[in-house]
Amino acid sequence: MGLIQRAIEAAGIPTIGISIGRSYTEKVKPPRTVYLKWPFGHPLGEPFNINQQAAVLEKAVDALYAIKTPGGIIDLPFRWRRETYPEPFWMRMKALAN
Repeated sequence: MGLIQRAIEAAGIPTIGISIGRSYTEKVKPPRTVYLKWPFGHPLGEPFNINQQAAVLEKAVDALYAIKTPGGIIDLPFRWRRETYPEPFWMRMKALAN
C-alpha cells in the first residue's frame, strides 16, 4: 500500500495509511502512517464496533495534517478490546437533526 501512496502523493494528493505491521511500514516508508498494535486483519478495529472504527478514522485524518516529515509514523494509543469510544461525530449530528 505504501508504494501506491507514494504514487498518489506524486500526483499531489495527500494520503494516510493505517498500519498494523510496523516493521513492514518502516521498510516501505509510505508518506504518512498511523500505527495500531492490533491483530492482523483488523486495521480499523473490532468487527461491528462502529465507535472504535470511527475513532481510528478520525485520528488517521488528524494525522494527515499532523505528520510533516515524509515517512512519519504516529502510534495511536488505542488498546484492543479494552476501551470505550464516544459515538462518532456524524451520528451525534444526525441525532440532533431529527
